[in-house]
Amino acid sequence: MGKLTTSATLGLDAFEVDPLELRPNSSETDLEVIIKAVYKQVLGNEYVMESQSLSSAESQLRNGDITVREFVRSVAQSSLYQLSFFHSSSQYRFIELNFKHLLGRPPQSQEEIAEHVQIYNDQGYGAEIDSYINSEEYIQSFGENVVPYHRSIRSVGGLKNEVFNRTFSLLRGSATSDRDNSAKLITSIAANLPTSIKPPAVGNGACYGNTGKRFCIKFTASKAPARLRKYSRQECVVDYSQMSQQVQNIHKTGGRIISVTEVA
Repeated sequence: MGKLTTSATLGLDAFEVDPLELRPNSSETDLEVIIKAVYKQVLGNEYVMESQSLSSAESQLRNGDITVREFVRSVAQSSLYQLSFFHSSSQYRFIELNFKHLLGRPPQSQEEIAEHVQIYNDQGYGAEIDSYINSEEYIQSFGENVVPYHRSIRSVGGLKNEVFNRTFSLLRGSATSDRDNSAKLITSIAANLPTSIKPPAVGNGACYGNTGKRFCIKFTASKAPARLRKYSRQECVVDYSQMSQQVQNIHKTGGRIISVTEVA
């Protein structure tokens, strides 16, 4: 109950609605509600013009040829999604938003981020999107016909408590969208720092206070052969304010974060 009260005071109670499910013999009105809800969730609250809608996928859903899960896949694989969140964002922000839009939660750890960086680097855009929608977590949470929703507003089994706090950095009220292309959680996840809950600020996303802490980042080149990886390990010490850019630079060059620890 405490978390629901907190989210209400932060303006997120509008997201605490019953999940929407497409049921057999649904009316055209029901289908319209489902379609609009999928666009709203997957496209981060962006308004979709009629010319941008995926008419073919919508028709397939109306005819019963595909499930809601496959319609979600169509939207996430579309050029509209790519233009909104892939081409305009850093790789870290893109993955951050994929978690939010497709699994209804923020990433839990640096390991999760690194796993999806690797999927994209090795297999490309389509495989990265499919890795969420084909996951056991997606199936257990939404099945075939429930529209994905922001489930980490509430306590969810199997998710860390910190995920609840991080949700408020990605989800800042019902009137906001995900057009901001800067990563919100890169530092807190990489350094495993707690994320404080703050009231919504002007604009999208939480505002983190700067600190005087320094961190040691240990990393390795992920593309190196397994037998050589131990020889390619490197480390660097950066200020808190430099960490976000440094982590992104490591990922851009194919590196993989091993650990981030605070130093004196």
